[in-house]
Amino acid sequence: MPNLFIKQIPIGPMMNYAYLVGAEGHDSVVAIDTAWSADQIIGEAKKSGKRISAVLLTHTHFDHCNVVEELARKISVPVYVHEAEASTMPKDIDIRRTKKDLTIEEAGVTIRCMHTPGHTPGSQSFLVDSAVFTGDALFVDGCGRVDLPGSDPKDMMTSLSVLRSLPDNIVVYPGHNYGPTPMSTIGEQKKTNPYLYASNEESLM
Repeated sequence: MPNLFIKQIPIGPMMNYAYLVGAEGHDSVVAIDTAWSADQIIGEAKKSGKRISAVLLTHTHFDHCNVVEELARKISVPVYVHEAEASTMPKDIDIRRTKKDLTIEEAGVTIRCMHTPGHTPGSQSFLVDSAVFTGDALFVDGCGRVDLPGSDPKDMMTSLSVLRSLPDNIVVYPGHNYGPTPMSTIGEQKKTNPYLYASNEESLM
């Protein structure tokens, strides 16, 4: 597996992160969770000497995808969305439906789609070599809300268990800057994140 290029982009008024991810030395990247400013995301890729070849969405809440249509039109790229939420996306862009354990080959890397529902029915995390992009499933020392329409505490507990089972050295890149650090590891989160050792769904409410 090649070394990874990862650019974490703080963006928008809700402390979101967007990401650019690909193989180090490759000319393209995927953009994860394109929200708030298409021009900023495209500009960050250009500053790094990269072009965006695809968009991946962890879920379809507006603060993770509210410029996906604009971006997809500007640079004409496919948008990968879990099949449980794909129907909510604009019809005039190239939507690619994902599902559990689907692998995507883009930007010189293999991306494994992990279905991690709970925050939303189609929430997914993207595992790329030694990094996992968790959206609103797992934050640094926290997890996403489960009191919203479509949320499910039991699903979230299952998803957190799946993420907890990843190797300790996997670096966690969350969808929001809600923790004490911008990123962490699965091993560290087992020690500091109460939601990775919560025993029942009541712990999430």
